[in-house]
Amino acid sequence: MKTSLSRRKFLGLSGLGLAAAALAACTPELPPVSPAPPSPTSDQSPPSSPTPHPTTAPTRSPTHPPADVAIALAAVPASVAILPGQPTQVWQFRGQVQQGDPAILQPVPNAYLGPTIRVQKGQRLRITFTHDLPQESIVHWHGLHVPAAMDGHPQYAINRGETYEYAFEILNRAGTYWYHPHPHGITGPQVYAGLAGFFIVHDQEEQALGLPSGEFDIPLVIQDRAFDGNNQLVYRPNGMMDQMMGFLGDRILVNGQPDFTLPVATRPYRLRLLNGSNSRIYKLGWSDGSPFTVIGNDGGLLEKPVQRPYITLGPAERVELWVDFSNRAVGEEIVLRSLPFPAPAGMMGGMGRGMMGQGQGRMGGAALGLGDPFDILTVRVEKASDERTTLPDRLSTIEKLHPRDAVATKTIALTMRPPNGWTLNGRTFQMTAVAPEERVKLGSIEVWEFVNNGGGMGMMGGGMMSLPHPMHMHGEQFQVLDRQISRAGRAMWESLKDGFVDEGWKDTVLVLPGERVRVIRRFADFTGLFLYHCHNLEHEDMGMMRNFEIVA
Repeated sequence: MKTSLSRRKFLGLSGLGLAAAALAACTPELPPVSPAPPSPTSDQSPPSSPTPHPTTAPTRSPTHPPADVAIALAAVPASVAILPGQPTQVWQFRGQVQQGDPAILQPVPNAYLGPTIRVQKGQRLRITFTHDLPQESIVHWHGLHVPAAMDGHPQYAINRGETYEYAFEILNRAGTYWYHPHPHGITGPQVYAGLAGFFIVHDQEEQALGLPSGEFDIPLVIQDRAFDGNNQLVYRPNGMMDQMMGFLGDRILVNGQPDFTLPVATRPYRLRLLNGSNSRIYKLGWSDGSPFTVIGNDGGLLEKPVQRPYITLGPAERVELWVDFSNRAVGEEIVLRSLPFPAPAGMMGGMGRGMMGQGQGRMGGAALGLGDPFDILTVRVEKASDERTTLPDRLSTIEKLHPRDAVATKTIALTMRPPNGWTLNGRTFQMTAVAPEERVKLGSIEVWEFVNNGGGMGMMGGGMMSLPHPMHMHGEQFQVLDRQISRAGRAMWESLKDGFVDEGWKDTVLVLPGERVRVIRRFADFTGLFLYHCHNLEHEDMGMMRNFEIVA
């Protein structure tokens, strides 16, 4: 079993023009890697069907029922025009529908992102993943409830020229999910290089509501990236500090494009927002102070719409917004911004500035320090419409899980312990290791409490270090029971707390410094090894990830 990142795999970033990542299992002093010339196959045309290769276990069993949808998905090098001038070398998911409606795959125009996959609840999928990149990789279907062997555990990572076959039924309710790589130790650089895409599920409950659909249902992924003078991606965590905090870019991309403008008509829209950044947290607000109407989050539609003055969105979290432009004038513009918020108590200088928020260096060309807002995208009203769809008062029915039904309460301490770095209950990732308390009974309900009190010595000033951690659990979604905050973390919490959307079902929850967050979930349907981890991808790659095992 693979438990660490070798120097050979680490240097495999060279095909992207990315700098060597300073990950825990690697030597931080490795020099930047020179960009490779464009691949002859790195155009934007749809790929042909991947050439079959020997399949890495586990394989699809012949006893699986026939698939309703078959997709060939490949990870390949590509060249994309992102900034004026030289194209940027990226890694990219490409797909082709081999069985089913071709509209299941929807390309993202002029972007490095993988195609958006749109399916119906109850459909049976077969996805053949072919890997054509120099590092090992595997695909995780983030937020989907699938068997352990289909979930993208790093023990199943495959090498270049190999394939992995997924076969699963869509059990999730309608919602905004996504897919991305999940190899141990190199998830951060691979996602940063471009490997990500939306996975959207529809169902009858949602379709009966008459929500905006088609061109008026718009997925938007927000990511930060840094580029060198030749327009090549720069991924260069600056030694231990960036490993501890997470790597930040200095330019915002929406759907893979800088300075993104969304043209709209004077009618309602459904906007699906995904924080696809490695580590950046966003506090989203409209430039005119308009409130948000939230209709969904990680696990799909809420029971009813809720209002928020702003949206706090940690890495991997999603929200679905109902935005009505009916009262806007043609030609009017409104800007979606990331608003300022304070660094954790005790953080100093560049540490607070780098993590919390508003960038290391320039954002869109302007130097920004802590407290300065920056723009995410511009909405421009370009045409009039007579459509006046009404938002329903009731959106869905959600089963409430109760702590009285839980068979156990487990506490997960999120701490920094030198020399291991960020840990979960003092442990770091081991490929198949499971502690006794990380075993759960099939069909049971448990309460898990994530406690973020820091630990270890800070890197500046000798104080205690505590940073936000977006905690993600694989498998079924959970519900947030409550949050408690200590006095030490209150300033940051007060600035962000009104933007949390904790209603409904979640798979990722942002745990702020000094905060205790309790979640409750059922562990149903599938046995085997699943993961829970921090979705700050630099923290995850350092080993802030553990297995839990569901046993019969």
